[in-house]
Amino acid sequence: MSAAQGQRSDVALVDVLPQHRFDEQALWRYLQSQLDDFSGPAELRQFQGGQSNPTYLIQTPTKKFVLRKKPPGKLLPSAHLVEREYRILRALPGTDVPVPAARLLCEDPAVIGTSFYVMDHVEGRVIIGVTLPQLTPPERASVYNDYARIGAALHAVDFRAVGLSDFGKPEGYIARQLDRWSKQYLASKTEENADMERLIAWLGANLPGADETAIVHGDYRIGNTIIHPTEPRIIAVLDWELATLGHPLSDLAYACMYYHLPAGESRGGLADVNLRELGIPDESEFIATYCRHAGRARIDNWPFFLAFSCFRMAAITQGVYARGLQGNAADPRALTYGGIAKQFAATGLRLAGRSS
Repeated sequence: MSAAQGQRSDVALVDVLPQHRFDEQALWRYLQSQLDDFSGPAELRQFQGGQSNPTYLIQTPTKKFVLRKKPPGKLLPSAHLVEREYRILRALPGTDVPVPAARLLCEDPAVIGTSFYVMDHVEGRVIIGVTLPQLTPPERASVYNDYARIGAALHAVDFRAVGLSDFGKPEGYIARQLDRWSKQYLASKTEENADMERLIAWLGANLPGADETAIVHGDYRIGNTIIHPTEPRIIAVLDWELATLGHPLSDLAYACMYYHLPAGESRGGLADVNLRELGIPDESEFIATYCRHAGRARIDNWPFFLAFSCFRMAAITQGVYARGLQGNAADPRALTYGGIAKQFAATGLRLAGRSS
């Protein structure tokens, strides 16, 4: 699900995949007419590993850009909305949430076949693994502190003041997300998954009574940030495809979900690693840092939000697997995501059991 840019340490730049090729000359002509600082010759390469919207590096003699586009083929309803990504990237500059500079949005499919947007390239490190293996223990502690702080800063942004009052409905986010991802899951279902069916039923029967509204990222994890090239601090947050107005605890739980996943699951988890030795805060410490920056006194319904995060990831990874079977995914590893979807559903069901 990652918007790849910066210098990835565990995701490669590759030649454009055959299923994601388009008329590059048409793109160069369009960018030449729209951007004052774009001039050829230009080279296009693709970031491998992003599982949702194909993402490309554009290299010119003087500047680098990143392009995000919708994938080809038949798309699930309300998915791959690059237009929404572009809108929030334009809204957040000036807040305490660092984002790449979004430069232009093109909704004319005649240019390269689908809608796309272009943003400035941010030089830095994108590390997918939640253990941040390339960093030292003090560096990991610093990045995780930034991770919690920026999440709190996002939820503190006045969405009305930045022009996002209509970016989503101001209430009922959890119920709507449960409905949306249940439908997405059923639309991409390839085989029976009893754990997922039980999890969906449990979530529906245990919706929290209290509601809150903030800007939520929707996929807030370490792998969707850019870390400074040499310093242990986050300089940009990526992949805003799932951003909307919603419950801030959904983002916090999504970040903390990895504390309950084993190291070998999907992008790797933290459940069976020595956090103290690595310098990574444990779940309670991470939550405390978030709450301190958010000015939040308490967390209610925590098992529900953790289970809900696993449910969303089960639905998302099932969609990746279905696209892999269709040949439209950006990474050949998509074909392994069927098993990963089952693992997320099983973990969510286990976490739901903690609510009692």
